[in-house]
Amino acid sequence: SSGINAEWPLRPGGQDVAQAGTSSMALVTMETVDKDSLYVSVTMPCIEVGVVGGGTNLPQQRNALEIIAPDVKAELLAQVVCGAVLAGELSLLAAMTSGDLVKSHISLNRKK
Repeated sequence: SSGINAEWPLRPGGQDVAQAGTSSMALVTMETVDKDSLYVSVTMPCIEVGVVGGGTNLPQQRNALEIIAPDVKAELLAQVVCGAVLAGELSLLAAMTSGDLVKSHISLNRKK
């Protein structure tokens, strides 16, 4: 994974944008379990999230943090971010395999 899907969940909660690059490194693995099942996982070995200090004290960011992770604990926030990354990767893979990604890029091309 390029980690692109990993950057967007980090920003609304006041996370340090300078850390988003390293925190967003992700490895997505897929393996067939049996004829009809696929196991998909995401590993984010360098994720850094915070719930105190910096931008997390700004009103909008604090509100976003409380929506994303109501208990506002870093471990829960990291799990939510990983879940969002996994959903984004699955969505991207579905769009690529169905051809919708290319179709949408062609139809929405602003250079027309």
